[in-house]
Amino acid sequence: MPDGEVMTQPTTGGGATSTNPGLSTNPGAVPTRRGTELILLAFAAGIVTLANVLVEANQTESVTADVLWYGLAYLGLFGVAHVAVRLLTPYADPLILPCVALLNGLGLVMIQRLDPSIQEHLRALGVDERFVPNDQGPKQVLWTAIALGLFVAVLVVIKDHRRLAKYGYTCGLAGLVLLALPGLLPASISEANGAKIWLRLGIFSIQPGEFAKILLMIFFASFLVAKRDLFMHAGKRVLGMDLPRARDMAPLFAAWGLSVGVLVLEKDLGTSLLFFGIVLVMLYIATERAVWLVIGLTFFMAGCVIAYNLFSHVQLRVDIWLDPFADFFGKGNQLALALFGMGTGGIFGTGLGAGRPELVAFANSDFILSSIAEEVGFVGFAAVLMVYLMLSMRGLRSALAVRDSFGKLLGGGLAFAIGFQVFVVAGGVTKLIPLTGLTAPFLALGGSSLVANYALVALLLRISDAARRPVTVPKPRPQQAPIAEASTILVERPR
Repeated sequence: MPDGEVMTQPTTGGGATSTNPGLSTNPGAVPTRRGTELILLAFAAGIVTLANVLVEANQTESVTADVLWYGLAYLGLFGVAHVAVRLLTPYADPLILPCVALLNGLGLVMIQRLDPSIQEHLRALGVDERFVPNDQGPKQVLWTAIALGLFVAVLVVIKDHRRLAKYGYTCGLAGLVLLALPGLLPASISEANGAKIWLRLGIFSIQPGEFAKILLMIFFASFLVAKRDLFMHAGKRVLGMDLPRARDMAPLFAAWGLSVGVLVLEKDLGTSLLFFGIVLVMLYIATERAVWLVIGLTFFMAGCVIAYNLFSHVQLRVDIWLDPFADFFGKGNQLALALFGMGTGGIFGTGLGAGRPELVAFANSDFILSSIAEEVGFVGFAAVLMVYLMLSMRGLRSALAVRDSFGKLLGGGLAFAIGFQVFVVAGGVTKLIPLTGLTAPFLALGGSSLVANYALVALLLRISDAARRPVTVPKPRPQQAPIAEASTILVERPR
């Protein structure tokens, strides 16, 4: 039976049937599909190994056995994750982890491929050796191992996603602290490239906002489940729509105010946009009322106008978006070179290791999608976006299938966060929307994003396991006949 197919098993009470995806009274009726997951993980490792072969062939004109050992090591790393999923969430969706493995592997290949090129390019420009980055590839491999360790830890600790609802307000408070902390600290330990989103403690640095978004999603999911009835009441009818009552829009106002606060304190347009979009979609999922989307988008457009008129960094992003070639050797250089690179790649790309993506600043982080598009072309770029789309859709599918409201909201928010973040990043590098500073999940260089997104995927797998896990109905106890209908036997007492 295909994964996720609707089961229709008769219950013990008669002819009633179950039509929920993955719901069955027979534990053996729903396949775990862990074998499918293992095959797909091996396929992902094969693609990563092939990408390494192409990079090495184009850069050194030779291929060594090291790429084979690298592929086997990568498969072994995700084999450990597969064993954890097999033991802890056996009914989880079999496509989620392979999609993540493929994206993460392609990101590692691209980061390692860019390391020598970026170093050579910076030295040619006369940059001081102190500011030439060391090899980032090995560091990203280490972050991948740490992220997978946290991935397994989340699966071990959180055995039931519904328990998170009890800690909703605690998660909300912790998320607010993490989100606001960089903006309240001195710029010397929190600012980089104009945005105050970092927390630097010696050689250790982290982006607290990456973890804050998960904590805040847990809070909003628990809050919307508890207060759902408040958002279902209609107020005045305007232009054919039943608007919510003013007092019921407080959470939306709070999310809007928090997003503006992040924009003001941290100058982080990406996090502000991502957070508001997540809250808006979770509110729509909870109420199924399109009017919330209309109100939210109205707030968003009003906020954009206000932000553009008040903040110079927003004006700069918009000006670069409208015409990056107007200041080609200045602020628009990054986007202009990225567009030139993608144009050079064309339909099928220049080939892995044969392009010049290192000419773009932050080619291995903010602009890694444009780097990939240059070397694998439009076809490869579209394929990467399709993997992201599949990952997000499988998460949304699990959210729809799970049987509790909290899981639906949390799973929907987590899956949407991945898809929306990719849209914002891809839209920025292709000049569809202004640049925001977000990075592509699992692909881009950065430990904080990688670790936080693996924790997000672990929660998605936990919710997916709950959605597909069959419900075991206890066997009915045999009922004794009533006394009036019971047969009687005359027993002669021995003398």
